[in-house]
Amino acid sequence: MTAAPTATDFRARNRGGGLFTETVNQRIGSYLSLGAYRRHLAPTVLTLANLVIGVGTSVGVAALARPMHAGRIPTLVVGLGALILWQFAYSLDCADGQLARVTGLSSPAGARVDVLCDVALQISLVAAVSTVAAAYHGVPPWLVAAFAGTWMVNLVTSVMQQGSAAQSLMASRSPLVRAVKLVRDYGAVVTVLALAIALVPAWTIWLMVAFTVVNGLFLLASVAAAARASMPPAQG
Repeated sequence: MTAAPTATDFRARNRGGGLFTETVNQRIGSYLSLGAYRRHLAPTVLTLANLVIGVGTSVGVAALARPMHAGRIPTLVVGLGALILWQFAYSLDCADGQLARVTGLSSPAGARVDVLCDVALQISLVAAVSTVAAAYHGVPPWLVAAFAGTWMVNLVTSVMQQGSAAQSLMASRSPLVRAVKLVRDYGAVVTVLALAIALVPAWTIWLMVAFTVVNGLFLLASVAAAARASMPPAQG
């Protein structure tokens, strides 16, 4: 008789995601995976729960942006609520993959659902952050467009990390390199955004600028690295 998997077994099958994600979200995800396994839930159930909770939270933040600015609702309540729910949704996103791999239920259809839900959730997150920034400042349309476009670089490169074409610009796992990579760790980024909404919502516009610059530079560096790797070797 095969022993039932433990949370450690699920955590061992995670696909990383960065220092914060591996320390927090993948760990929480392993316990969510274990609970889902005991209840005979399919991985896609966790994927859809991630979508509903994540998008619902973003819609709530966007709807409360103007009441926050007007002082009718505490920013601390909205921001900390968003922090908990966004992190829970992301942990579900980590859990669905762990559950699929441990139970052998991975499939191309499940992977497509996962990616599509991630796209929908991140669109909603970008919209929520932009709405908060607009409530406190006059945000130029070009910044919203640039923020939204470069934000998706994280998702695209994450999908590209699967398979034989996977490659990292900084493959080292030294503490310093992993700390630097926190600027692109989704779990860490969501934490920063939620805390900004809770404590200094007027700063969200500057976070939009910062993430646009970081992701834009990463995109350019990735294009350059991929182009260099694709070139035929020089003939001596």
